Amino acid sequence: MARYVYDFTQGGRDLADLLGGKGANLAEMTRLGLPVPPGFTLTTEACRAFLTTGEEPAGMAREVFDHLAAVETAADRRLGQPDDPLLLSVRSGARFSMPGMMETVLDIGLNDASVLGLAKASGSERFAWDSYRRLLQMFGSTVMGVDPALFERALTLLKDLRGVPDDVHLGTADLTELVAVYKNLIRDETGEDFPQSPAEQLRRAILAVFASWNGERARLYRRREHIPDDLGTAVNVQRMVYGNLGPDSGSGVAFTRDPATGRPGPYGDYLPDAQGEDVVAGIRNTVPLSELQRLDPVSYDRLRDHLRTLERHYRDLCDIEFTIERGTLWMLQTRIGKRTAEAAFVIAAKLADEGLITPDEALARVSGDELARLMFPRFDTSAAGEPLTRGLPASPGAAAGTAVFDSAEAVRRAAAGEKVVLVRQETTPDDLPGMIAAQAVLTGRGGKTSHAAVVARGMGKVCVCGAEELSVDTRGRRFTAPDGTVVDEGTVISVDGSTGAVYPGSVPLVDSAVMRFLQTGDGDGTASEPVGAVARALTRADAVRRLDVRANADTPEDAARARRFGAQGIGLCRTEHMFLGERRKLIEKMILARSDTERDQALAALLPLQRQDFAGILEAMDGLPVTIRLLDPPLHEFLPDRTDLAVRVAVAEARGGVPDPHDVELLAAVNRTHEENPMLGLRGVRLGLVVPGLVAMQVRAIGEAVAERTRAGGTPRAEIMVPLVGDVSELRIVREDVKRVLAEVSASCGVPVTCPVGTMIELPRAALTAGRIAQEAEFFSLGTNDLTQTTWGFSRDDVEASFFSAYLDQGVFTASPFETIDRDGVGRLVRIAVDEGRTTRPDLTVGVCGEHGGDPGSVHFFHAAGLDYVSCSPYRLPVARLEAGRAALGETDVSDSR
Repeated sequence: MARYVYDFTQGGRDLADLLGGKGANLAEMTRLGLPVPPGFTLTTEACRAFLTTGEEPAGMAREVFDHLAAVETAADRRLGQPDDPLLLSVRSGARFSMPGMMETVLDIGLNDASVLGLAKASGSERFAWDSYRRLLQMFGSTVMGVDPALFERALTLLKDLRGVPDDVHLGTADLTELVAVYKNLIRDETGEDFPQSPAEQLRRAILAVFASWNGERARLYRRREHIPDDLGTAVNVQRMVYGNLGPDSGSGVAFTRDPATGRPGPYGDYLPDAQGEDVVAGIRNTVPLSELQRLDPVSYDRLRDHLRTLERHYRDLCDIEFTIERGTLWMLQTRIGKRTAEAAFVIAAKLADEGLITPDEALARVSGDELARLMFPRFDTSAAGEPLTRGLPASPGAAAGTAVFDSAEAVRRAAAGEKVVLVRQETTPDDLPGMIAAQAVLTGRGGKTSHAAVVARGMGKVCVCGAEELSVDTRGRRFTAPDGTVVDEGTVISVDGSTGAVYPGSVPLVDSAVMRFLQTGDGDGTASEPVGAVARALTRADAVRRLDVRANADTPEDAARARRFGAQGIGLCRTEHMFLGERRKLIEKMILARSDTERDQALAALLPLQRQDFAGILEAMDGLPVTIRLLDPPLHEFLPDRTDLAVRVAVAEARGGVPDPHDVELLAAVNRTHEENPMLGLRGVRLGLVVPGLVAMQVRAIGEAVAERTRAGGTPRAEIMVPLVGDVSELRIVREDVKRVLAEVSASCGVPVTCPVGTMIELPRAALTAGRIAQEAEFFSLGTNDLTQTTWGFSRDDVEASFFSAYLDQGVFTASPFETIDRDGVGRLVRIAVDEGRTTRPDLTVGVCGEHGGDPGSVHFFHAAGLDYVSCSPYRLPVARLEAGRAALGETDVSDSR
């Protein structure tokens, strides 16, 4: 028979898949001898069984009450006893941290009788009635489905009537009255009374937490964080300890290091006379953890000792929730803490310096997504002026947008293409859609460990919390700054998550320090600063990676920039980009040519321009491979728009005039070259086969540029790539033309010119016949953009705007297949192409030059598939270098599970 319940003394962090992250870590802390209130965990298997059938698994209830008996024995109290009752918390705990996305119910076991016993045993009637109203509020909304806003409205009304700023100032009589209001509210909304049976409360709370795995915000968060839907959540049942028993009690959240900067030392928030949900909800402003040293030095010293124990044990930044109950410290949770991108690099480098982890482990602890965030621009504070206000810098970065005051409005405006900043007094888990849609989050209350801060850091979203001087009026959709400035919804503001400043208008941006370092090499090199930590991570990645990293570059300037970013060559030089601007006229002449002579003249005019382009790129990349793709797009892209031409000609004729002869000629050419689906028409290798002289002109320009660079003492390494090959015979014909032209160039220049000839694998047929194509190809470059389009049958320009958002929402995709490689479909074709190509030609070089070459998850796939290099845009090179190093270490989980 399946086992569904484990005591905290029976597990450990190695059982995280079964016990969830929270349950596994509670068991681990128990094993370490830390002061953890006793309890037990219902497994993720129990959750999955419940979600499958809608019923609690057979035997689970018996196991729960067997383990409850052990908790009751340890506490010397029973659940539901009228005098000094045992009370329980029921909390979710998935394998991966999902802060605030699922349900929690505290104070299970209170009822009309036991609340009196709790008052007597604790010596505080107010505490007992406050605990009861919390249970009613949580149980009513979480388990019984009452709109939580109704409870908040009743609480707010009572505070307004009493003229107090928060619930701490409500007296015992007020809370007793509130309990009655809540009970009536539950009855009115559900048609049933709040259950007085503690056993029923416990059973229903457990099932409600299981069910919350499929709640809307939990599903949205999982999609955002790429967490699988089939894991389920564990549930942790634990003896309650109380931080709201007076001034010698309190609750807090602590980190072993600053999760925003990575600086070492205890860091966090503390709230005297409060329960834990008060801290993370941000409904009252906390005090810094250092204030606990003054309030309760004994508990502070014990907490510091426990923090050091946990960081040494987990060898990472730890996030801890704790409660002090009348001078006794209790540890309620620990996990590997979420952190900003800056902190991730700094912490990894410092832990390596301290000998807690190896340099390879330090590299595995950071990601390309985090590096990309550090490369984002920052505000030019010299041009910013005076800020409207300042808050706590909870998640760094710089973002501007129009202020909006609720989640739905943020989603609506963002969907229309507007950049928004979500402004709230404090956020709740229900604000997740708006936080995802917004560029930044600004709250009037809450600390760096509040819900807004934790979720924003996890998403890499700019966030400023606890801007206490702001008066946020969500109903009036405005906020008022300390100087009296009123900012209405729709007004642009700028939020600096690195300093906590909030500015009016849109502040100009400048490169970040990390971007300046990547472009110039200037940096202090110390692990305590992100620049130095990034430098060390990239140095380690370069030392261990197997994949080379090349750039997609079409100009000498792009090539030089790519080399500064660490490119080991150019994996894709798109020659069509060299025919824009004034040169477009020469392509027009080639298309409009009425004879071979006219076409040859147009190509001859293009030759020196192409040669000049190639010479500059080869000089910038001297000694490194430069893969030059022959002309790829259909010819109509070089001609004016068909509709515009037709209108010009028709208007001239309608006015009785004579249309411009050139327009008439162009319109005829456009009509002649028009295709219903040009991306599957006359382009790529097909152009080379039907337009005489086109391939020869481009190859001659390449060959002469190679000869010129060679005579100048350089070491040019040009490679010629034929696009859109679907059959080996196409490549064979073009390759013979290439060899002939290069031989002519060698003879005329007196310099031996040889260039490898390869092809792009961007059609399913090319991948499936790669063994035959490799007979003629000296290298493959996987064009995964077109390969994705032709495999899925998608037109990228159309489908991304039309239905991709629906596919993502409904879980058809977890990410766009144009952003992250589709491993099952496109990825299988990639593996076939690599394996069959190397069967024919064992020394075949294979790379990738589509957008996927700079995507972190795709880089890991390409490493595993045996590719030799990835190629991406210059600005994505550092990300690709880092991820190639992590891939070499076997670091396969590139999502940020922290």
